[in-house]
Amino acid sequence: MTYVVVDGANVVGSRPDGWWRDRAGAAARLAERLDAALRDDPAALAAAVGAVGSPGDLHVPLVLEGAARRAEPRVSDPRLEIVDAPADGDSTIAELARDLTGRGDDVVVVTADRGLRDRIRAAGARAVGPGALLRALPATVH
Repeated sequence: MTYVVVDGANVVGSRPDGWWRDRAGAAARLAERLDAALRDDPAALAAAVGAVGSPGDLHVPLVLEGAARRAEPRVSDPRLEIVDAPADGDSTIAELARDLTGRGDDVVVVTADRGLRDRIRAAGARAVGPGALLRALPATVH
């Protein structure tokens, strides 16, 4: 299985579009864009972040923390999983990466956080920046 673990706070925070005024809304919009990409062109999404394996085996855990956990996105693709971090998102992402790589899954984490990148690389996962992911997502979802 191939997992693209998305650091929701880091990806949303990478673009100064007013996300800080409505963190839950920004998280919902990101989830809906991920959902659309998974439904419409999972191969392009996988290629954009360097995921290996079949696009049909692609799963995307979107990790949300803090106020973003109140997001109520309208999503339908079962390959997208909203993960509410019980505390900080980084610890949840690092644990998820460790668990998934430990069972032999391919894991790519989308984040620009250097400390988190070090943690997930130590677990055997790879990292890509938010820009790679955002370029592969539709600008808006209808």
